[in-house]
Amino acid sequence: FLPLWSLMASHSDTLVVFFGATAGANGGKLGSDEREIILLVWQIVDLHEKKVGKLHKCFVKPDTYELTDQCKEETGLTLEDIVDAEPLDKVLEQIQQSVSSEVKCLGRSSYTLLVNGPLVIRQALHPEASKKNLVLPECFFSFVDLRKEFLKCCPNASSIQKLTLSSMLDYVGLPVVSEQMIGVREVKSMVQLTLCILDEPYKHKFYCAETVNSKFDSGTCSKTEPVDSETVIRARGLPWQSSDQDIARFFKGLNIAKGGVALCLNAQGRRNGEALVRFINAEHRDLALERHKHHMGSRYIEVYKATGEEFLKIAGGTSNEVAQFLSKENQVIIRMRGLPFTATTQEVLSFLGPESPVTDGTEGLLFVKYPDGRPTGDAFVLFSCEEYAQNALKKHKQILGKRYIELFRSTAAEVQQVLNRYMSTPLISTLPPSPIVPLPVLSTPPFLPTASSTRDCVRLRGLPYTAGIEDILEFMGDHTVDIKTHGVHMVLNQQGRPSGDAFIQMKSSDKAFLVAQKCHKKTMKDRYVEVFQCSTEEMSIVLMGGTLNRSGLSPPPCKLPCLSPPTAYAAFPTSPAILSEALYQPPLLAAPRGPPTTMHSPAHALAYYPPQPHLYMNMNMNYTAYYPSPPVSPSTVSYFAAPPGAMAAAVAAQAHPVAAPAHPAAASSVLPQPGALVRMQGLPYNTGVKDILSFFQGYQYGPDEYSGLLQPDAVLILYNFSGQCSGEALVTFPNEDVARRAVAEHSGHPFYGQPIHLVFCN
Repeated sequence: FLPLWSLMASHSDTLVVFFGATAGANGGKLGSDEREIILLVWQIVDLHEKKVGKLHKCFVKPDTYELTDQCKEETGLTLEDIVDAEPLDKVLEQIQQSVSSEVKCLGRSSYTLLVNGPLVIRQALHPEASKKNLVLPECFFSFVDLRKEFLKCCPNASSIQKLTLSSMLDYVGLPVVSEQMIGVREVKSMVQLTLCILDEPYKHKFYCAETVNSKFDSGTCSKTEPVDSETVIRARGLPWQSSDQDIARFFKGLNIAKGGVALCLNAQGRRNGEALVRFINAEHRDLALERHKHHMGSRYIEVYKATGEEFLKIAGGTSNEVAQFLSKENQVIIRMRGLPFTATTQEVLSFLGPESPVTDGTEGLLFVKYPDGRPTGDAFVLFSCEEYAQNALKKHKQILGKRYIELFRSTAAEVQQVLNRYMSTPLISTLPPSPIVPLPVLSTPPFLPTASSTRDCVRLRGLPYTAGIEDILEFMGDHTVDIKTHGVHMVLNQQGRPSGDAFIQMKSSDKAFLVAQKCHKKTMKDRYVEVFQCSTEEMSIVLMGGTLNRSGLSPPPCKLPCLSPPTAYAAFPTSPAILSEALYQPPLLAAPRGPPTTMHSPAHALAYYPPQPHLYMNMNMNYTAYYPSPPVSPSTVSYFAAPPGAMAAAVAAQAHPVAAPAHPAAASSVLPQPGALVRMQGLPYNTGVKDILSFFQGYQYGPDEYSGLLQPDAVLILYNFSGQCSGEALVTFPNEDVARRAVAEHSGHPFYGQPIHLVFCN
């Protein structure tokens, strides 16, 4: 009805001069503190006869009986004035009936609200009505702003931000209204100004009425579409289950552009509690910023400025397949997560059932795939109405095949973002997928570039320990476009936790120099971060424990003498040839690695290899205890664990085992039972097998198929040579499907108060 109402408003016979006050801030800050409306005043002006109707004043009863000191001072109102008033919905009905009756008595057919600025409509009335689930009458979805109309008649008066009722009256030579009562004074002043610009010499016509969108329209956004940065905000702290409609409701009263809500996802493809919102113009964006720390339910939402570039990065898409899928208007989008990789279109449609028919059958179902065509387990489904979508959501966590399926509301922007994430080459390095990778001992790991003296890298030092990849990219700002593919390396300590350092590979030394100049000592989460330019060669040295700062480079203490190997290994002297195949513990540098070259050897052994300086330089380990004796944890680079074998079993039985099986049957192998391996990092040092089993308790897919999902012999805790837990364990799941699901569901969950990191290994 909005376009029709807007047309009616632009040819109205009468204006309803309208004013409102809240129990908190008023004037230019009206609505900024979420306080309820307590006073409404209005008066009719006949545009044809230039006559004025009766002035009406009505108090409104708020849900919370509390007036701020500022409100009492500015309005002169007390609690006694509002205690016997009607609630907002009753008052609005009375206003509509009163105005309609008076307009009819004047022989007129239509009317439009006239306000001094949009705050009372956009920032007070609509947000409060939305929170109270009130349906506003149509007349409150259209209004005329007196300040804008005044500037059309008097363009040299002042800027719209500086215009006040008194300054406008003074400009046209009218006396200031002497009325003391709040609301009455403002309405009388607006009526005087309206009659003035209707008369000679202005002869103004009230044609253009602003509208308030009654609903949010979803849609798509192309990466090539220009987006004005002055129209975009970032909302933070959203409940994870929030939909685009929920966010639009939070900003009720402000007009969001079509498809202008983009929910942000984390590295695992889950919503991270943030969204980018694009408004129709800068005025609405500025009003949105005034809702900083307003509440969505019991949570307050932070609102910050954002850029058009950020919005396009999240919401923009180029895939023709996605564009075709989203081309259907007014569809409800549901996201399905956790689908079996073998699931077919027909199986998904059968799962949803006849009570929730998919729009256009198979055309309304979009599977998310990797670039090589492998399924990700995600899909998006279109439904033509809310009823069908609700029926589908009832299938949440029901079983398809041997997996339970998650269903939740989604958005067009989320479809674009998920597809962009899976189909594009990642810029960001992620945690290595495998904790134990076969590598020749003396080969250079593939996750770092060849050492070079070209200073095309930067080192970030002093990062907050909670900082993630997205925080680093935000910190670097516009310079992110100059980062090489796979060029972000977060350095972790020996416990697999952030060390506060990161290395960034830039496209050229000039770009690295510019970043070091512009970003040095900028703040990230209330901490300033140091940024130094360096080379890949210097990066390797620093990862070995050297230092790099503005004063220069200090090499690591690589001249220390090699200590004797631990006694546990002395019984197994080996030559380097025996180590032609070794299991290499993961470097504590979060970077992708390519497929390793597997070399076969007739014998496998768990052996101590005397450390050499060049070995450590090639390993690029950020490890400051270079030659520990005995090694303090399985992540020590002084030894390597070979695949299971007779000699490995013998060593596992030594007094100082590297890994202690949780079950006697597992003593014949250093690794747990065959299956898909998951590595747990960050365990408390007193962790036992029962603790780990309890952590995964309830992780079952059905009564029969995985009855032995996590038996004690599936858990292998890694111990140091003092017999204490090293903080890591290996858990074997029946297959890759279950293991990946366990990582997705449990990584980051608390384990006796501290978050646990899970990594899929196979």
